[in-house]
Amino acid sequence: MAKSKDVRVTIILECTSCVRKGLNVNKGSTGISRYITQKNRHNTPSRLELKKFCPYCYKHTIHGEIKK
Repeated sequence: MAKSKDVRVTIILECTSCVRKGLNVNKGSTGISRYITQKNRHNTPSRLELKKFCPYCYKHTIHGEIKK
């Protein structure tokens, strides 16, 4: 059986506005919004940025790829 080359890798997307403001975005809730998804390494070699909903900011913000 051949070893897979892992073309599709699992990545973590983190809210960029929560990270800039710090952990206390709202007084009632603390945390950073993170999503887990996959990307094709051959099609998108650079860092992935998607617009996703952040439950801590209560709006759609840009979520960027972070290291594991």
